[in-house]
Amino acid sequence: MRGSFARLAVSLSARQSTLQEANAALLPPKPLFRHILRSHRNLPSEMRSLGDDYVKAEFRRHRAVTNPVHIIGFLSQWKLYLEALPAAKDGRTFSGRKLDSMLLEKMSSEQLGQLYELMQATKEVWKPSDSGNGSSGSG
Repeated sequence: MRGSFARLAVSLSARQSTLQEANAALLPPKPLFRHILRSHRNLPSEMRSLGDDYVKAEFRRHRAVTNPVHIIGFLSQWKLYLEALPAAKDGRTFSGRKLDSMLLEKMSSEQLGQLYELMQATKEVWKPSDSGNGSSGSG
């Protein structure tokens, strides 16, 4: 039996031959957390602050999770987020993406509430300011 496990492990490790498959490999929680925070350095200060707080809170919330399916889902989604972050110093090129409707349907009411709170927080940070656009001369 032991020999077959060894052969299976070798065949599975040799199977990751393409760059895309190797990139899809999950990172352990601490290195992933650190990579995300480092990538946030390339964002504008408002986005960095909001992102850092959110990432820290989410990783703190999931620290005690023991279900392997939840852990893999959590890590894979944060890995996808990390790949979507801008690599260049000009973080203004980061635009995000729309959520898939199937993903929204699968969310619990608690997750939808968190998503709504995040949306409200980002609207507060990114309110357009008309302070210098000629509105001061109308009084």
